[in-house]
Amino acid sequence: MSRALPKYNKRRVALIGGAAAVALSGAVIAGTALAGTPSKNNGDDGARTLAASPGTITCPDVASQLPEIPASAKAEVDRNLALLQTQIDEADKRLQSTVGQGGPNFVQNAILGPLKDKRISTVNRIATAIGRTAEKPTGLDSLAACTLTK
Repeated sequence: MSRALPKYNKRRVALIGGAAAVALSGAVIAGTALAGTPSKNNGDDGARTLAASPGTITCPDVASQLPEIPASAKAEVDRNLALLQTQIDEADKRLQSTVGQGGPNFVQNAILGPLKDKRISTVNRIATAIGRTAEKPTGLDSLAACTLTK
């Protein structure tokens, strides 16, 4: 024989059931967020993480390819050369934090391609700064593409 629950008990059951659903969905979200996080249980995990290292991003040195920089352009060129290094550092961090994501072209499409676009803009600003008071260097765009080294 089933006994009908009083009205207030049905609400409690619904509330408890809803709370359980929220707790479970939170656990699923937390589990998803932690997926891919290396375990700290034993020494084997560290060895697997190192073996699966994504490598580093290597880019051509722009500074060594520049002509003599006029004094009036030096500060702007130096800022943009520092920006080139910042761009590489950020791309390297993204590479490290996205290990295992995406398909076979993920690194090219999501990291190296956008990095190249940023570097083209930056080397063009360098060339423009130099070109305001001296001969504008050409061919710096060829220094924009970076590669992944393992």
